Amino acid sequence: MIVSASRTDAFIEWRTAVVDSRPVDFGVGGHGETVLFLHGWGLSPRAYGSALAAVVHRGSRVIAPALPGLGGTAELDRADRNFEGYAAWVTRFLDAAGVTGPVTVVGHSFGGGVATAVARDFPTRVSRLVLVNSVGGGVWSSAGGQKRPIRERPWWNWCVSAMVEAVESVHARRIPQFRLDEFAFNALRNARGVWQTGNLARTADLIDALEEIAVRAMPVVVLWGADDHVIPRTSFHAVCAALGDPEVREVPGNHNWLIDDAELFGQVLTESLAGRAVSAPVLSPSFAFCSTTRIAQ
Repeated sequence: MIVSASRTDAFIEWRTAVVDSRPVDFGVGGHGETVLFLHGWGLSPRAYGSALAAVVHRGSRVIAPALPGLGGTAELDRADRNFEGYAAWVTRFLDAAGVTGPVTVVGHSFGGGVATAVARDFPTRVSRLVLVNSVGGGVWSSAGGQKRPIRERPWWNWCVSAMVEAVESVHARRIPQFRLDEFAFNALRNARGVWQTGNLARTADLIDALEEIAVRAMPVVVLWGADDHVIPRTSFHAVCAALGDPEVREVPGNHNWLIDDAELFGQVLTESLAGRAVSAPVLSPSFAFCSTTRIAQ
């Protein structure tokens, strides 16, 4: 079953929690294993409505908050605007939403960096970590192919990469108008917050955190859109190397593939959580140090 945007409300209910005496918009739906979903930069969980609904339809309970500074949620204090501060906020949100016990934490892009920090700093709250085209690899490759620290990646390179993806999506008629509208809304309402979270995502180096998670033998799944222009492939490889031997599933699509193809996201995530082999054709691994399954359309 393909869950379209028009059917999202049949699976996801939008509610408000109070965290630090401030309202937080969040989506919730379904029954079964609880999946906490943390969204990407410049957006809110509403941009992922169809993707979340696809996961709910396949038998999981999903809860997805709007992270601080985005989606109408108030900013963190300046001293807490780092991944550690966001991770601590996530635990307070879970408490406010009445979520007890460890949960599967799924993070996309910037949300993947937050999810990584949650898994490192609050391991008793996390049963499994799923990183979807996540920030945190700490390296990028210049035009000449030389690996450099991610903090040296210039803004213009990051912005151009994001623009290339947007143009490709528009050309393929995959990009939903509401995603553009939501980003514009967030930028207009809280330009500083969007800028700050963007800079945090652009310079994220979470290799130490990922290595700590690997030492604890926490189950980790890495999902990767093979045509990502926003997160450098060298960064993706670095994430996998730091984790040691995570389950890696590579799918068609760019950085926002889970928004563009909600049904594929629901399928791949649910099969990963259940420990089942993917039902799509398997291609050859693209690199040697991770056990990688590539899924073709």
